[in-house]
Amino acid sequence: MFPCDFAWGAGTAAYQIEGGWQADGKGPSIWDTFCHEKGGGVFGEQDGDVGCNSYELWEQDLECIQQLGLTHYRLSLSWARLLPDGTTRHVNQKGVQYYNKVIDDLLACNVSPMVTLYHFDLPQALQDQGGWKSPEIAAIFDRYAKFCFQTFGDRVKLWITINEPYVCAKLGHEDGIHAPGLKEPGVAAYMVGHNMLRAHAMAWHSYNSSYRTKQDGAVSLAINSDWLEPSTAGCTEDISATERCLAFTLGWFAWPVFVTGDYPEVMRSAVDAQSEKLGFRGSSRLPCFSKDEPAILGTADFFALNYYTSRKVKPGGGSCGKMSMKSDRDAEEVLDPSWPLCGVSWLAVVPHGLRKLLKYIKDTFSNPAVYITENGFSQVGPLQIEDAQRSEYYKETILEVAKAIQEDGVNVRGYFAWSLLDNFEWADGFSVRFGLFHVDFGEAKLSRTMYQSGREYAKTIIKYKGGRSR
Repeated sequence: MFPCDFAWGAGTAAYQIEGGWQADGKGPSIWDTFCHEKGGGVFGEQDGDVGCNSYELWEQDLECIQQLGLTHYRLSLSWARLLPDGTTRHVNQKGVQYYNKVIDDLLACNVSPMVTLYHFDLPQALQDQGGWKSPEIAAIFDRYAKFCFQTFGDRVKLWITINEPYVCAKLGHEDGIHAPGLKEPGVAAYMVGHNMLRAHAMAWHSYNSSYRTKQDGAVSLAINSDWLEPSTAGCTEDISATERCLAFTLGWFAWPVFVTGDYPEVMRSAVDAQSEKLGFRGSSRLPCFSKDEPAILGTADFFALNYYTSRKVKPGGGSCGKMSMKSDRDAEEVLDPSWPLCGVSWLAVVPHGLRKLLKYIKDTFSNPAVYITENGFSQVGPLQIEDAQRSEYYKETILEVAKAIQEDGVNVRGYFAWSLLDNFEWADGFSVRFGLFHVDFGEAKLSRTMYQSGREYAKTIIKYKGGRSR
């Protein structure tokens, strides 16, 4: 059912698990700042100062990884732990030592690391200079990426430059519910997305020209997308709204990298039409790529997909009378009432949506190699170690991935469950649990206990690892 070299993984991110927010010379990140500003919007005014304390308890995390039998582990590097002010002027050797140990320990246990350079936690020193809104950030990120390739690339063969640029741009700069908490609708998110694509492309070209021959790794960016389909099958307006919605989410970042080197035409025309309608004067709010900079097209060695849920789509939101991504998109996402919800209100359980999205990616983006870099099921309220619903979700979802491979011919190379551990889930704090292991945040030891879903996932890996059980 799965190729013999299929990657069976789980993922985490530095700010969500590490803690040690100012330990051993680490600089502050935008999430440190966002959480420490009271009233910032995080559930219960919680923060990631300690998190799972993986900075001190890494060996326990490694035991969890071994208990699951993972072949791969996805982690992110804390930019501010390595480079406290965001630049290579000052390297924090304690941070380098920490990640060297993590990578070396993984490899000693026959687990391959997939390393994300940026998972939401920009050094505050760079935010103070304009952050992702500043054009200069792309070259600064490129220097950080080259530092990481040089330092860790002899052992890391799978790299993600930026995780979910859509979320960073929209939730952080349009909606203001993620760090840095900016609410500049209709303008800032497009600028941020643009600079993230420029940063990614520069880093990919740096790897390609200076490191690939010797290190023989692969580089991409992780794009999040729901599966979207018309609210009413065959309805022309709903079909058009779905196309716009896909263009403004998946297409925003995948189209420049995999198709044309530019944004989807339906996205640009929608933004420009809305600007004209609202009397916005000046250049397009959706920036243009410069021919003087490294090309965006072709800067991914595989397609990294984060999938959680699905939506039905119909027109709506385009007539609110003010500039925003919502009015530009003019598409409303709705839940099918037949889809059960898990935990949080946005997470409808739709395993078959992943198969449909994988087929769409194959057909639209020239059949790339695909890694599913995040997929998971949340739990809220009373703790359930015997999480039968989540166990069933993983079982159903992995079967849908198998169908995508066998019946649809999608070149899926790996699957990473989100997450290895219960952790700090951004604006939801610790109120939402995605882990294959429960972390007891109420006790100082922060003990890890495997959920039923973890036990079942371990059995699945044994069943299919190495191409067994066809």
